[in-house]
Amino acid sequence: MRNSTTRFLSITALLLAALAGYFAWEYLRMQEALEEASGRNAELMLEANRARDELKAMSQRLEQDLARASKEKEAELERFKRTHDEMVKGLQQEINAGEVTITRLADRLSVKMVDRILFPPGETAIGEGGRKVLERVAKVLAQASDKTIRIEGHTDNVPIGKQLRERYPTNWELSTARATTVARFLQLASGVDPAAFEAVGLGQFHPVADNRTEKGRSLNRRIEIQLYPRVQALAKELPVATDPPAKTDTR
Repeated sequence: MRNSTTRFLSITALLLAALAGYFAWEYLRMQEALEEASGRNAELMLEANRARDELKAMSQRLEQDLARASKEKEAELERFKRTHDEMVKGLQQEINAGEVTITRLADRLSVKMVDRILFPPGETAIGEGGRKVLERVAKVLAQASDKTIRIEGHTDNVPIGKQLRERYPTNWELSTARATTVARFLQLASGVDPAAFEAVGLGQFHPVADNRTEKGRSLNRRIEIQLYPRVQALAKELPVATDPPAKTDTR
């Protein structure tokens, strides 16, 4: 009887020792897992704080960039207003005579000139009176060298006469020749970089008045000088990429 009790107690002691060892091992395993989770949590908190700080810094830089861009835009519009006012002042006589129309919309300026103040009928060489008018325009353009200066030639819809047809088969060629002549004159007179100029002939296809009347045709035969921001200036407002472009798998 005593032996059976002794064996039972021994077995029980061994089982209790095994259970104690298992629970001790499980406790250590759980402790390690908890410490590992705590470490990951600390890393995640650190990354979250770093991301928050970076986002805050980016937000501050964006606010500063927007404020700077706003001030630069205000200054640009003010300069453009002065350019408009100077152009109006220089061409007031022609404006009063209905020969020149000047309009401004935000950062775009348009000067429309009827062809008779610049060219003799059917000619592409600028007349003496036209040279004086364009010299006044060139003085203003010299102060707007950061703009694109687009010269457009326009005509009415009356076909080219027989005497001029050999030189200018259609109104397209005539309008292009006149636009190019004006652009070259303004560039030389103003000293502005030739890369700022564009010269295009649009022929009869962009009328501003009714070609069925003499007055309408007179208004359609015109040179338009347009000023607007150059591509290089617009590019400054675009965000600069800080990360390299992602590679494309071409396999």
